[in-house]
Amino acid sequence: MGRISVADGYYTLVNMFTVRPEDQRRMYDEIVDVTGVIRRFPGFVSANVHLSEDGTRVVNYAQWRSREEFEAMQTHPSVQDHFRRCRALAEIDSVFCSVDFAHGGAAGAPAGGGR
Repeated sequence: MGRISVADGYYTLVNMFTVRPEDQRRMYDEIVDVTGVIRRFPGFVSANVHLSEDGTRVVNYAQWRSREEFEAMQTHPSVQDHFRRCRALAEIDSVFCSVDFAHGGAAGAPAGGGR
């Protein structure tokens, strides 16, 4: 499970997959299935998948220890078919970022602070 904290210094990837409503579940399944492979790569921390209520988007929030470990996974032959299937199903908008602020709510989530 993902934990968002400034102190962790994780390399973060947010993928927004725009799909037809009838393809939302296929896109979700594709991401969840390949996570079984990706999670075995060095540096993998977490993957979280979100579904839009209107059925047109799937959002993947993924954390890695470093950019280098993410890039090593991304170029590995074992995941290339997955990336091809994703491109066939969706328009993909990827954002690479760092956590600069995190704040926990009243439910008890830890606050991460800012930089």
